[in-house]
Amino acid sequence: MNLNTRVTALLNIKYPIIQGGLAYLAYSDLAAAVSNAGGLGQITAMSLPGPDQLRKEIKRVKILTNKPFGVNFAIGQHGRPFADMVNVAIEEKVPVISVTGGNPKAVIEMTKGHDIKTLVLVAAKRQAIKAEELGADAVMVVGQEGGGHLGRSDMGTFVLTPEVVDYLSIPVIASGGIVDGRGLMAALSLGAEGIEMGTRFIATKECIAAHPDYKQAIIDADENSTVVIKRSIGAPARALRNSWTEEILAIEKLAKGYESMKEYISGNANKRYIYDGDINGFGWAGQSSVRIHDIPTVEVLIRSIVSDAEAIRNAWN
Repeated sequence: MNLNTRVTALLNIKYPIIQGGLAYLAYSDLAAAVSNAGGLGQITAMSLPGPDQLRKEIKRVKILTNKPFGVNFAIGQHGRPFADMVNVAIEEKVPVISVTGGNPKAVIEMTKGHDIKTLVLVAAKRQAIKAEELGADAVMVVGQEGGGHLGRSDMGTFVLTPEVVDYLSIPVIASGGIVDGRGLMAALSLGAEGIEMGTRFIATKECIAAHPDYKQAIIDADENSTVVIKRSIGAPARALRNSWTEEILAIEKLAKGYESMKEYISGNANKRYIYDGDINGFGWAGQSSVRIHDIPTVEVLIRSIVSDAEAIRNAWN
């Protein structure tokens, strides 16, 4: 099946499938596996302690694959400086840089003059338009179905994607609620030219940082298994529902602000759950969890997505 789009041409990849940044989880093993399978794997930069560790991860990806890969910069994370980290990616001639969680202007300006493609994650039409004006090569549009940090509106992927497509000239990549070939074909039908998946890649064998209990919780999820936390402080994010997130929601109802919940929503609380399976913590996950039923290798996953997409295309004919 021909899945060539402007995204595959832009990123020099076989399939228009991109692995999300996945804070504390997206490291060299996963990134290389996705790239080797024909998609675009990514390293999560701002989850690493510093530039030296990022350089080490980039070099390891280069050993594990000769395919294009990306480095994701969640620049809104704790207000931490990111220039030194971006400089490492530039020095290492990383093919793709993606920006999430903040104003991408500084990162895009740093990459100008270098052979680096820039992707920007957006959750609203105005953000997408601004990203194009700043010089982004493509935008990734995430709807409310997605896991992790989301936009402040309740607009879903199915509505937001074509709305953005109609206003941009650069390629649009759909994100949020997508796990399989049906999601890929739906995204293409909406005018997107690729998909980004986060939660689906957590439940793979190569996501070795994720605790088995975290992966099992994704597999066991039903329609009510995720919840949006942090809405009261203007930073909504979707996580698996458990006793910890219920406590966060209870604190939010008291409307006491960030200080009252900062230990509950901290990176340490996140890592306790995703690394150790400790229920005194939380793990990000999208509504698409309900559609995830196994933990395949990345190669098997991407092959199945392409196969399912091909079956749908043939059925249309």
